[in-house]
Amino acid sequence: MHRFTADDLIECYRRGVFPMAEARKDDEIFLVDPARRGVVPLTGFHVPHRLARTVRREPFEVRVDTAFAAVVEACAAPAEGRTETWINGPIERLYAELFARGYCHTVECWRGDEMVGGLYGVSIGAAFFGESMFSTARDASKVALVHLVGRLIVGGYKLLDAQFITEHLTQFGTEEIDRQDYRKRLKAALALESDYFALDQKGGGAEGPAAGAGAAAGGAAALGAGAGGAGAALGAGAGVGAGAGLAGGVAALAGGRAALAAGASRGRGGTTGSPAPGPAVLQAISQAS
Repeated sequence: MHRFTADDLIECYRRGVFPMAEARKDDEIFLVDPARRGVVPLTGFHVPHRLARTVRREPFEVRVDTAFAAVVEACAAPAEGRTETWINGPIERLYAELFARGYCHTVECWRGDEMVGGLYGVSIGAAFFGESMFSTARDASKVALVHLVGRLIVGGYKLLDAQFITEHLTQFGTEEIDRQDYRKRLKAALALESDYFALDQKGGGAEGPAAGAGAAAGGAAALGAGAGGAGAALGAGAGVGAGAGLAGGVAALAGGRAALAAGASRGRGGTTGSPAPGPAVLQAISQAS
């Protein structure tokens, strides 16, 4: 039987399908091709007034690509209304490989040494496929989403796929489109290029050292050893309650985190520490609207 690889996973996204599992302990993988798809607008993204004030106030330190395994683990933790995860061990390892190769990215919200919210997804061409988000502090996942959207706008992305529409996402203007429309938008986005770190390079962020594929490869083994848990569709895990523990991953992840973050964009300079501040993110969103 053909072993499902990271290259297969990339091709799945290019075709408009994505993998899931029935349960965390189920080693089988199946592909999903929804008849209706949730898409978050990059032009006309709505930021509620209260949330905009929170983003400007900057109650969290926002980082990108510094704790991929921990984000995945937090997204996988049981939450109110969800006791099971859709990503099993094989899928977890595939996403870890995609991150090491620069196809996966995170947005993380930190308070001191504690990560209290974040999200991750897959980046191909000018399309970003949101996979999961979590929050253990009020508005943390929402702040992460606002930072993601601003980052995607400046980076030249044309599609933010949320997979399934949720009540949490509708407040931002998320729309549900049919499969044919989605594939048309996907094809157009895949034909273009994007830069996940363009917002930081534009100004307002602390840029990490330039590093290429070698840096990512150097940290890949540590990431694989430290990766834990899995996720749910973007928005499904957005409520407060998902855990952010680093159990089983801290020691292995520490050695490889910096190298992976630095090489996260397939040869471009990665970003560590605090990226562009909230006002810059909101300005990017406003200009796109």
